[in-house]
Amino acid sequence: MTTKTYRDLLKERSDLDVKIEAARKDEHAAALEKIKSLMVENNISLSELTGRRGPKRGTASIAPKYRDPQSGKTWTGRGKPPMWIAGKNRDDFLIAA
Repeated sequence: MTTKTYRDLLKERSDLDVKIEAARKDEHAAALEKIKSLMVENNISLSELTGRRGPKRGTASIAPKYRDPQSGKTWTGRGKPPMWIAGKNRDDFLIAA
């Protein structure tokens, strides 16, 4: 019974890692080809496959509703109120439409 040395085992592992990676790449390529051929056969577009119907629309920016008369800073009225309006009557800071 011969026991393999540490270096022999490392070499075997290295060789196996190369073979594993090659097999993974081959199977990956085969899977892609199969998917592509099925898409062509069944007339499936990429957008159907991913479920996206078009480009995503961005959110529109919100016009400010309040203005600080001293600094000119504005606030939309959404989120935490800034220090210059916190605890005060907001009607005094309304921007005329």
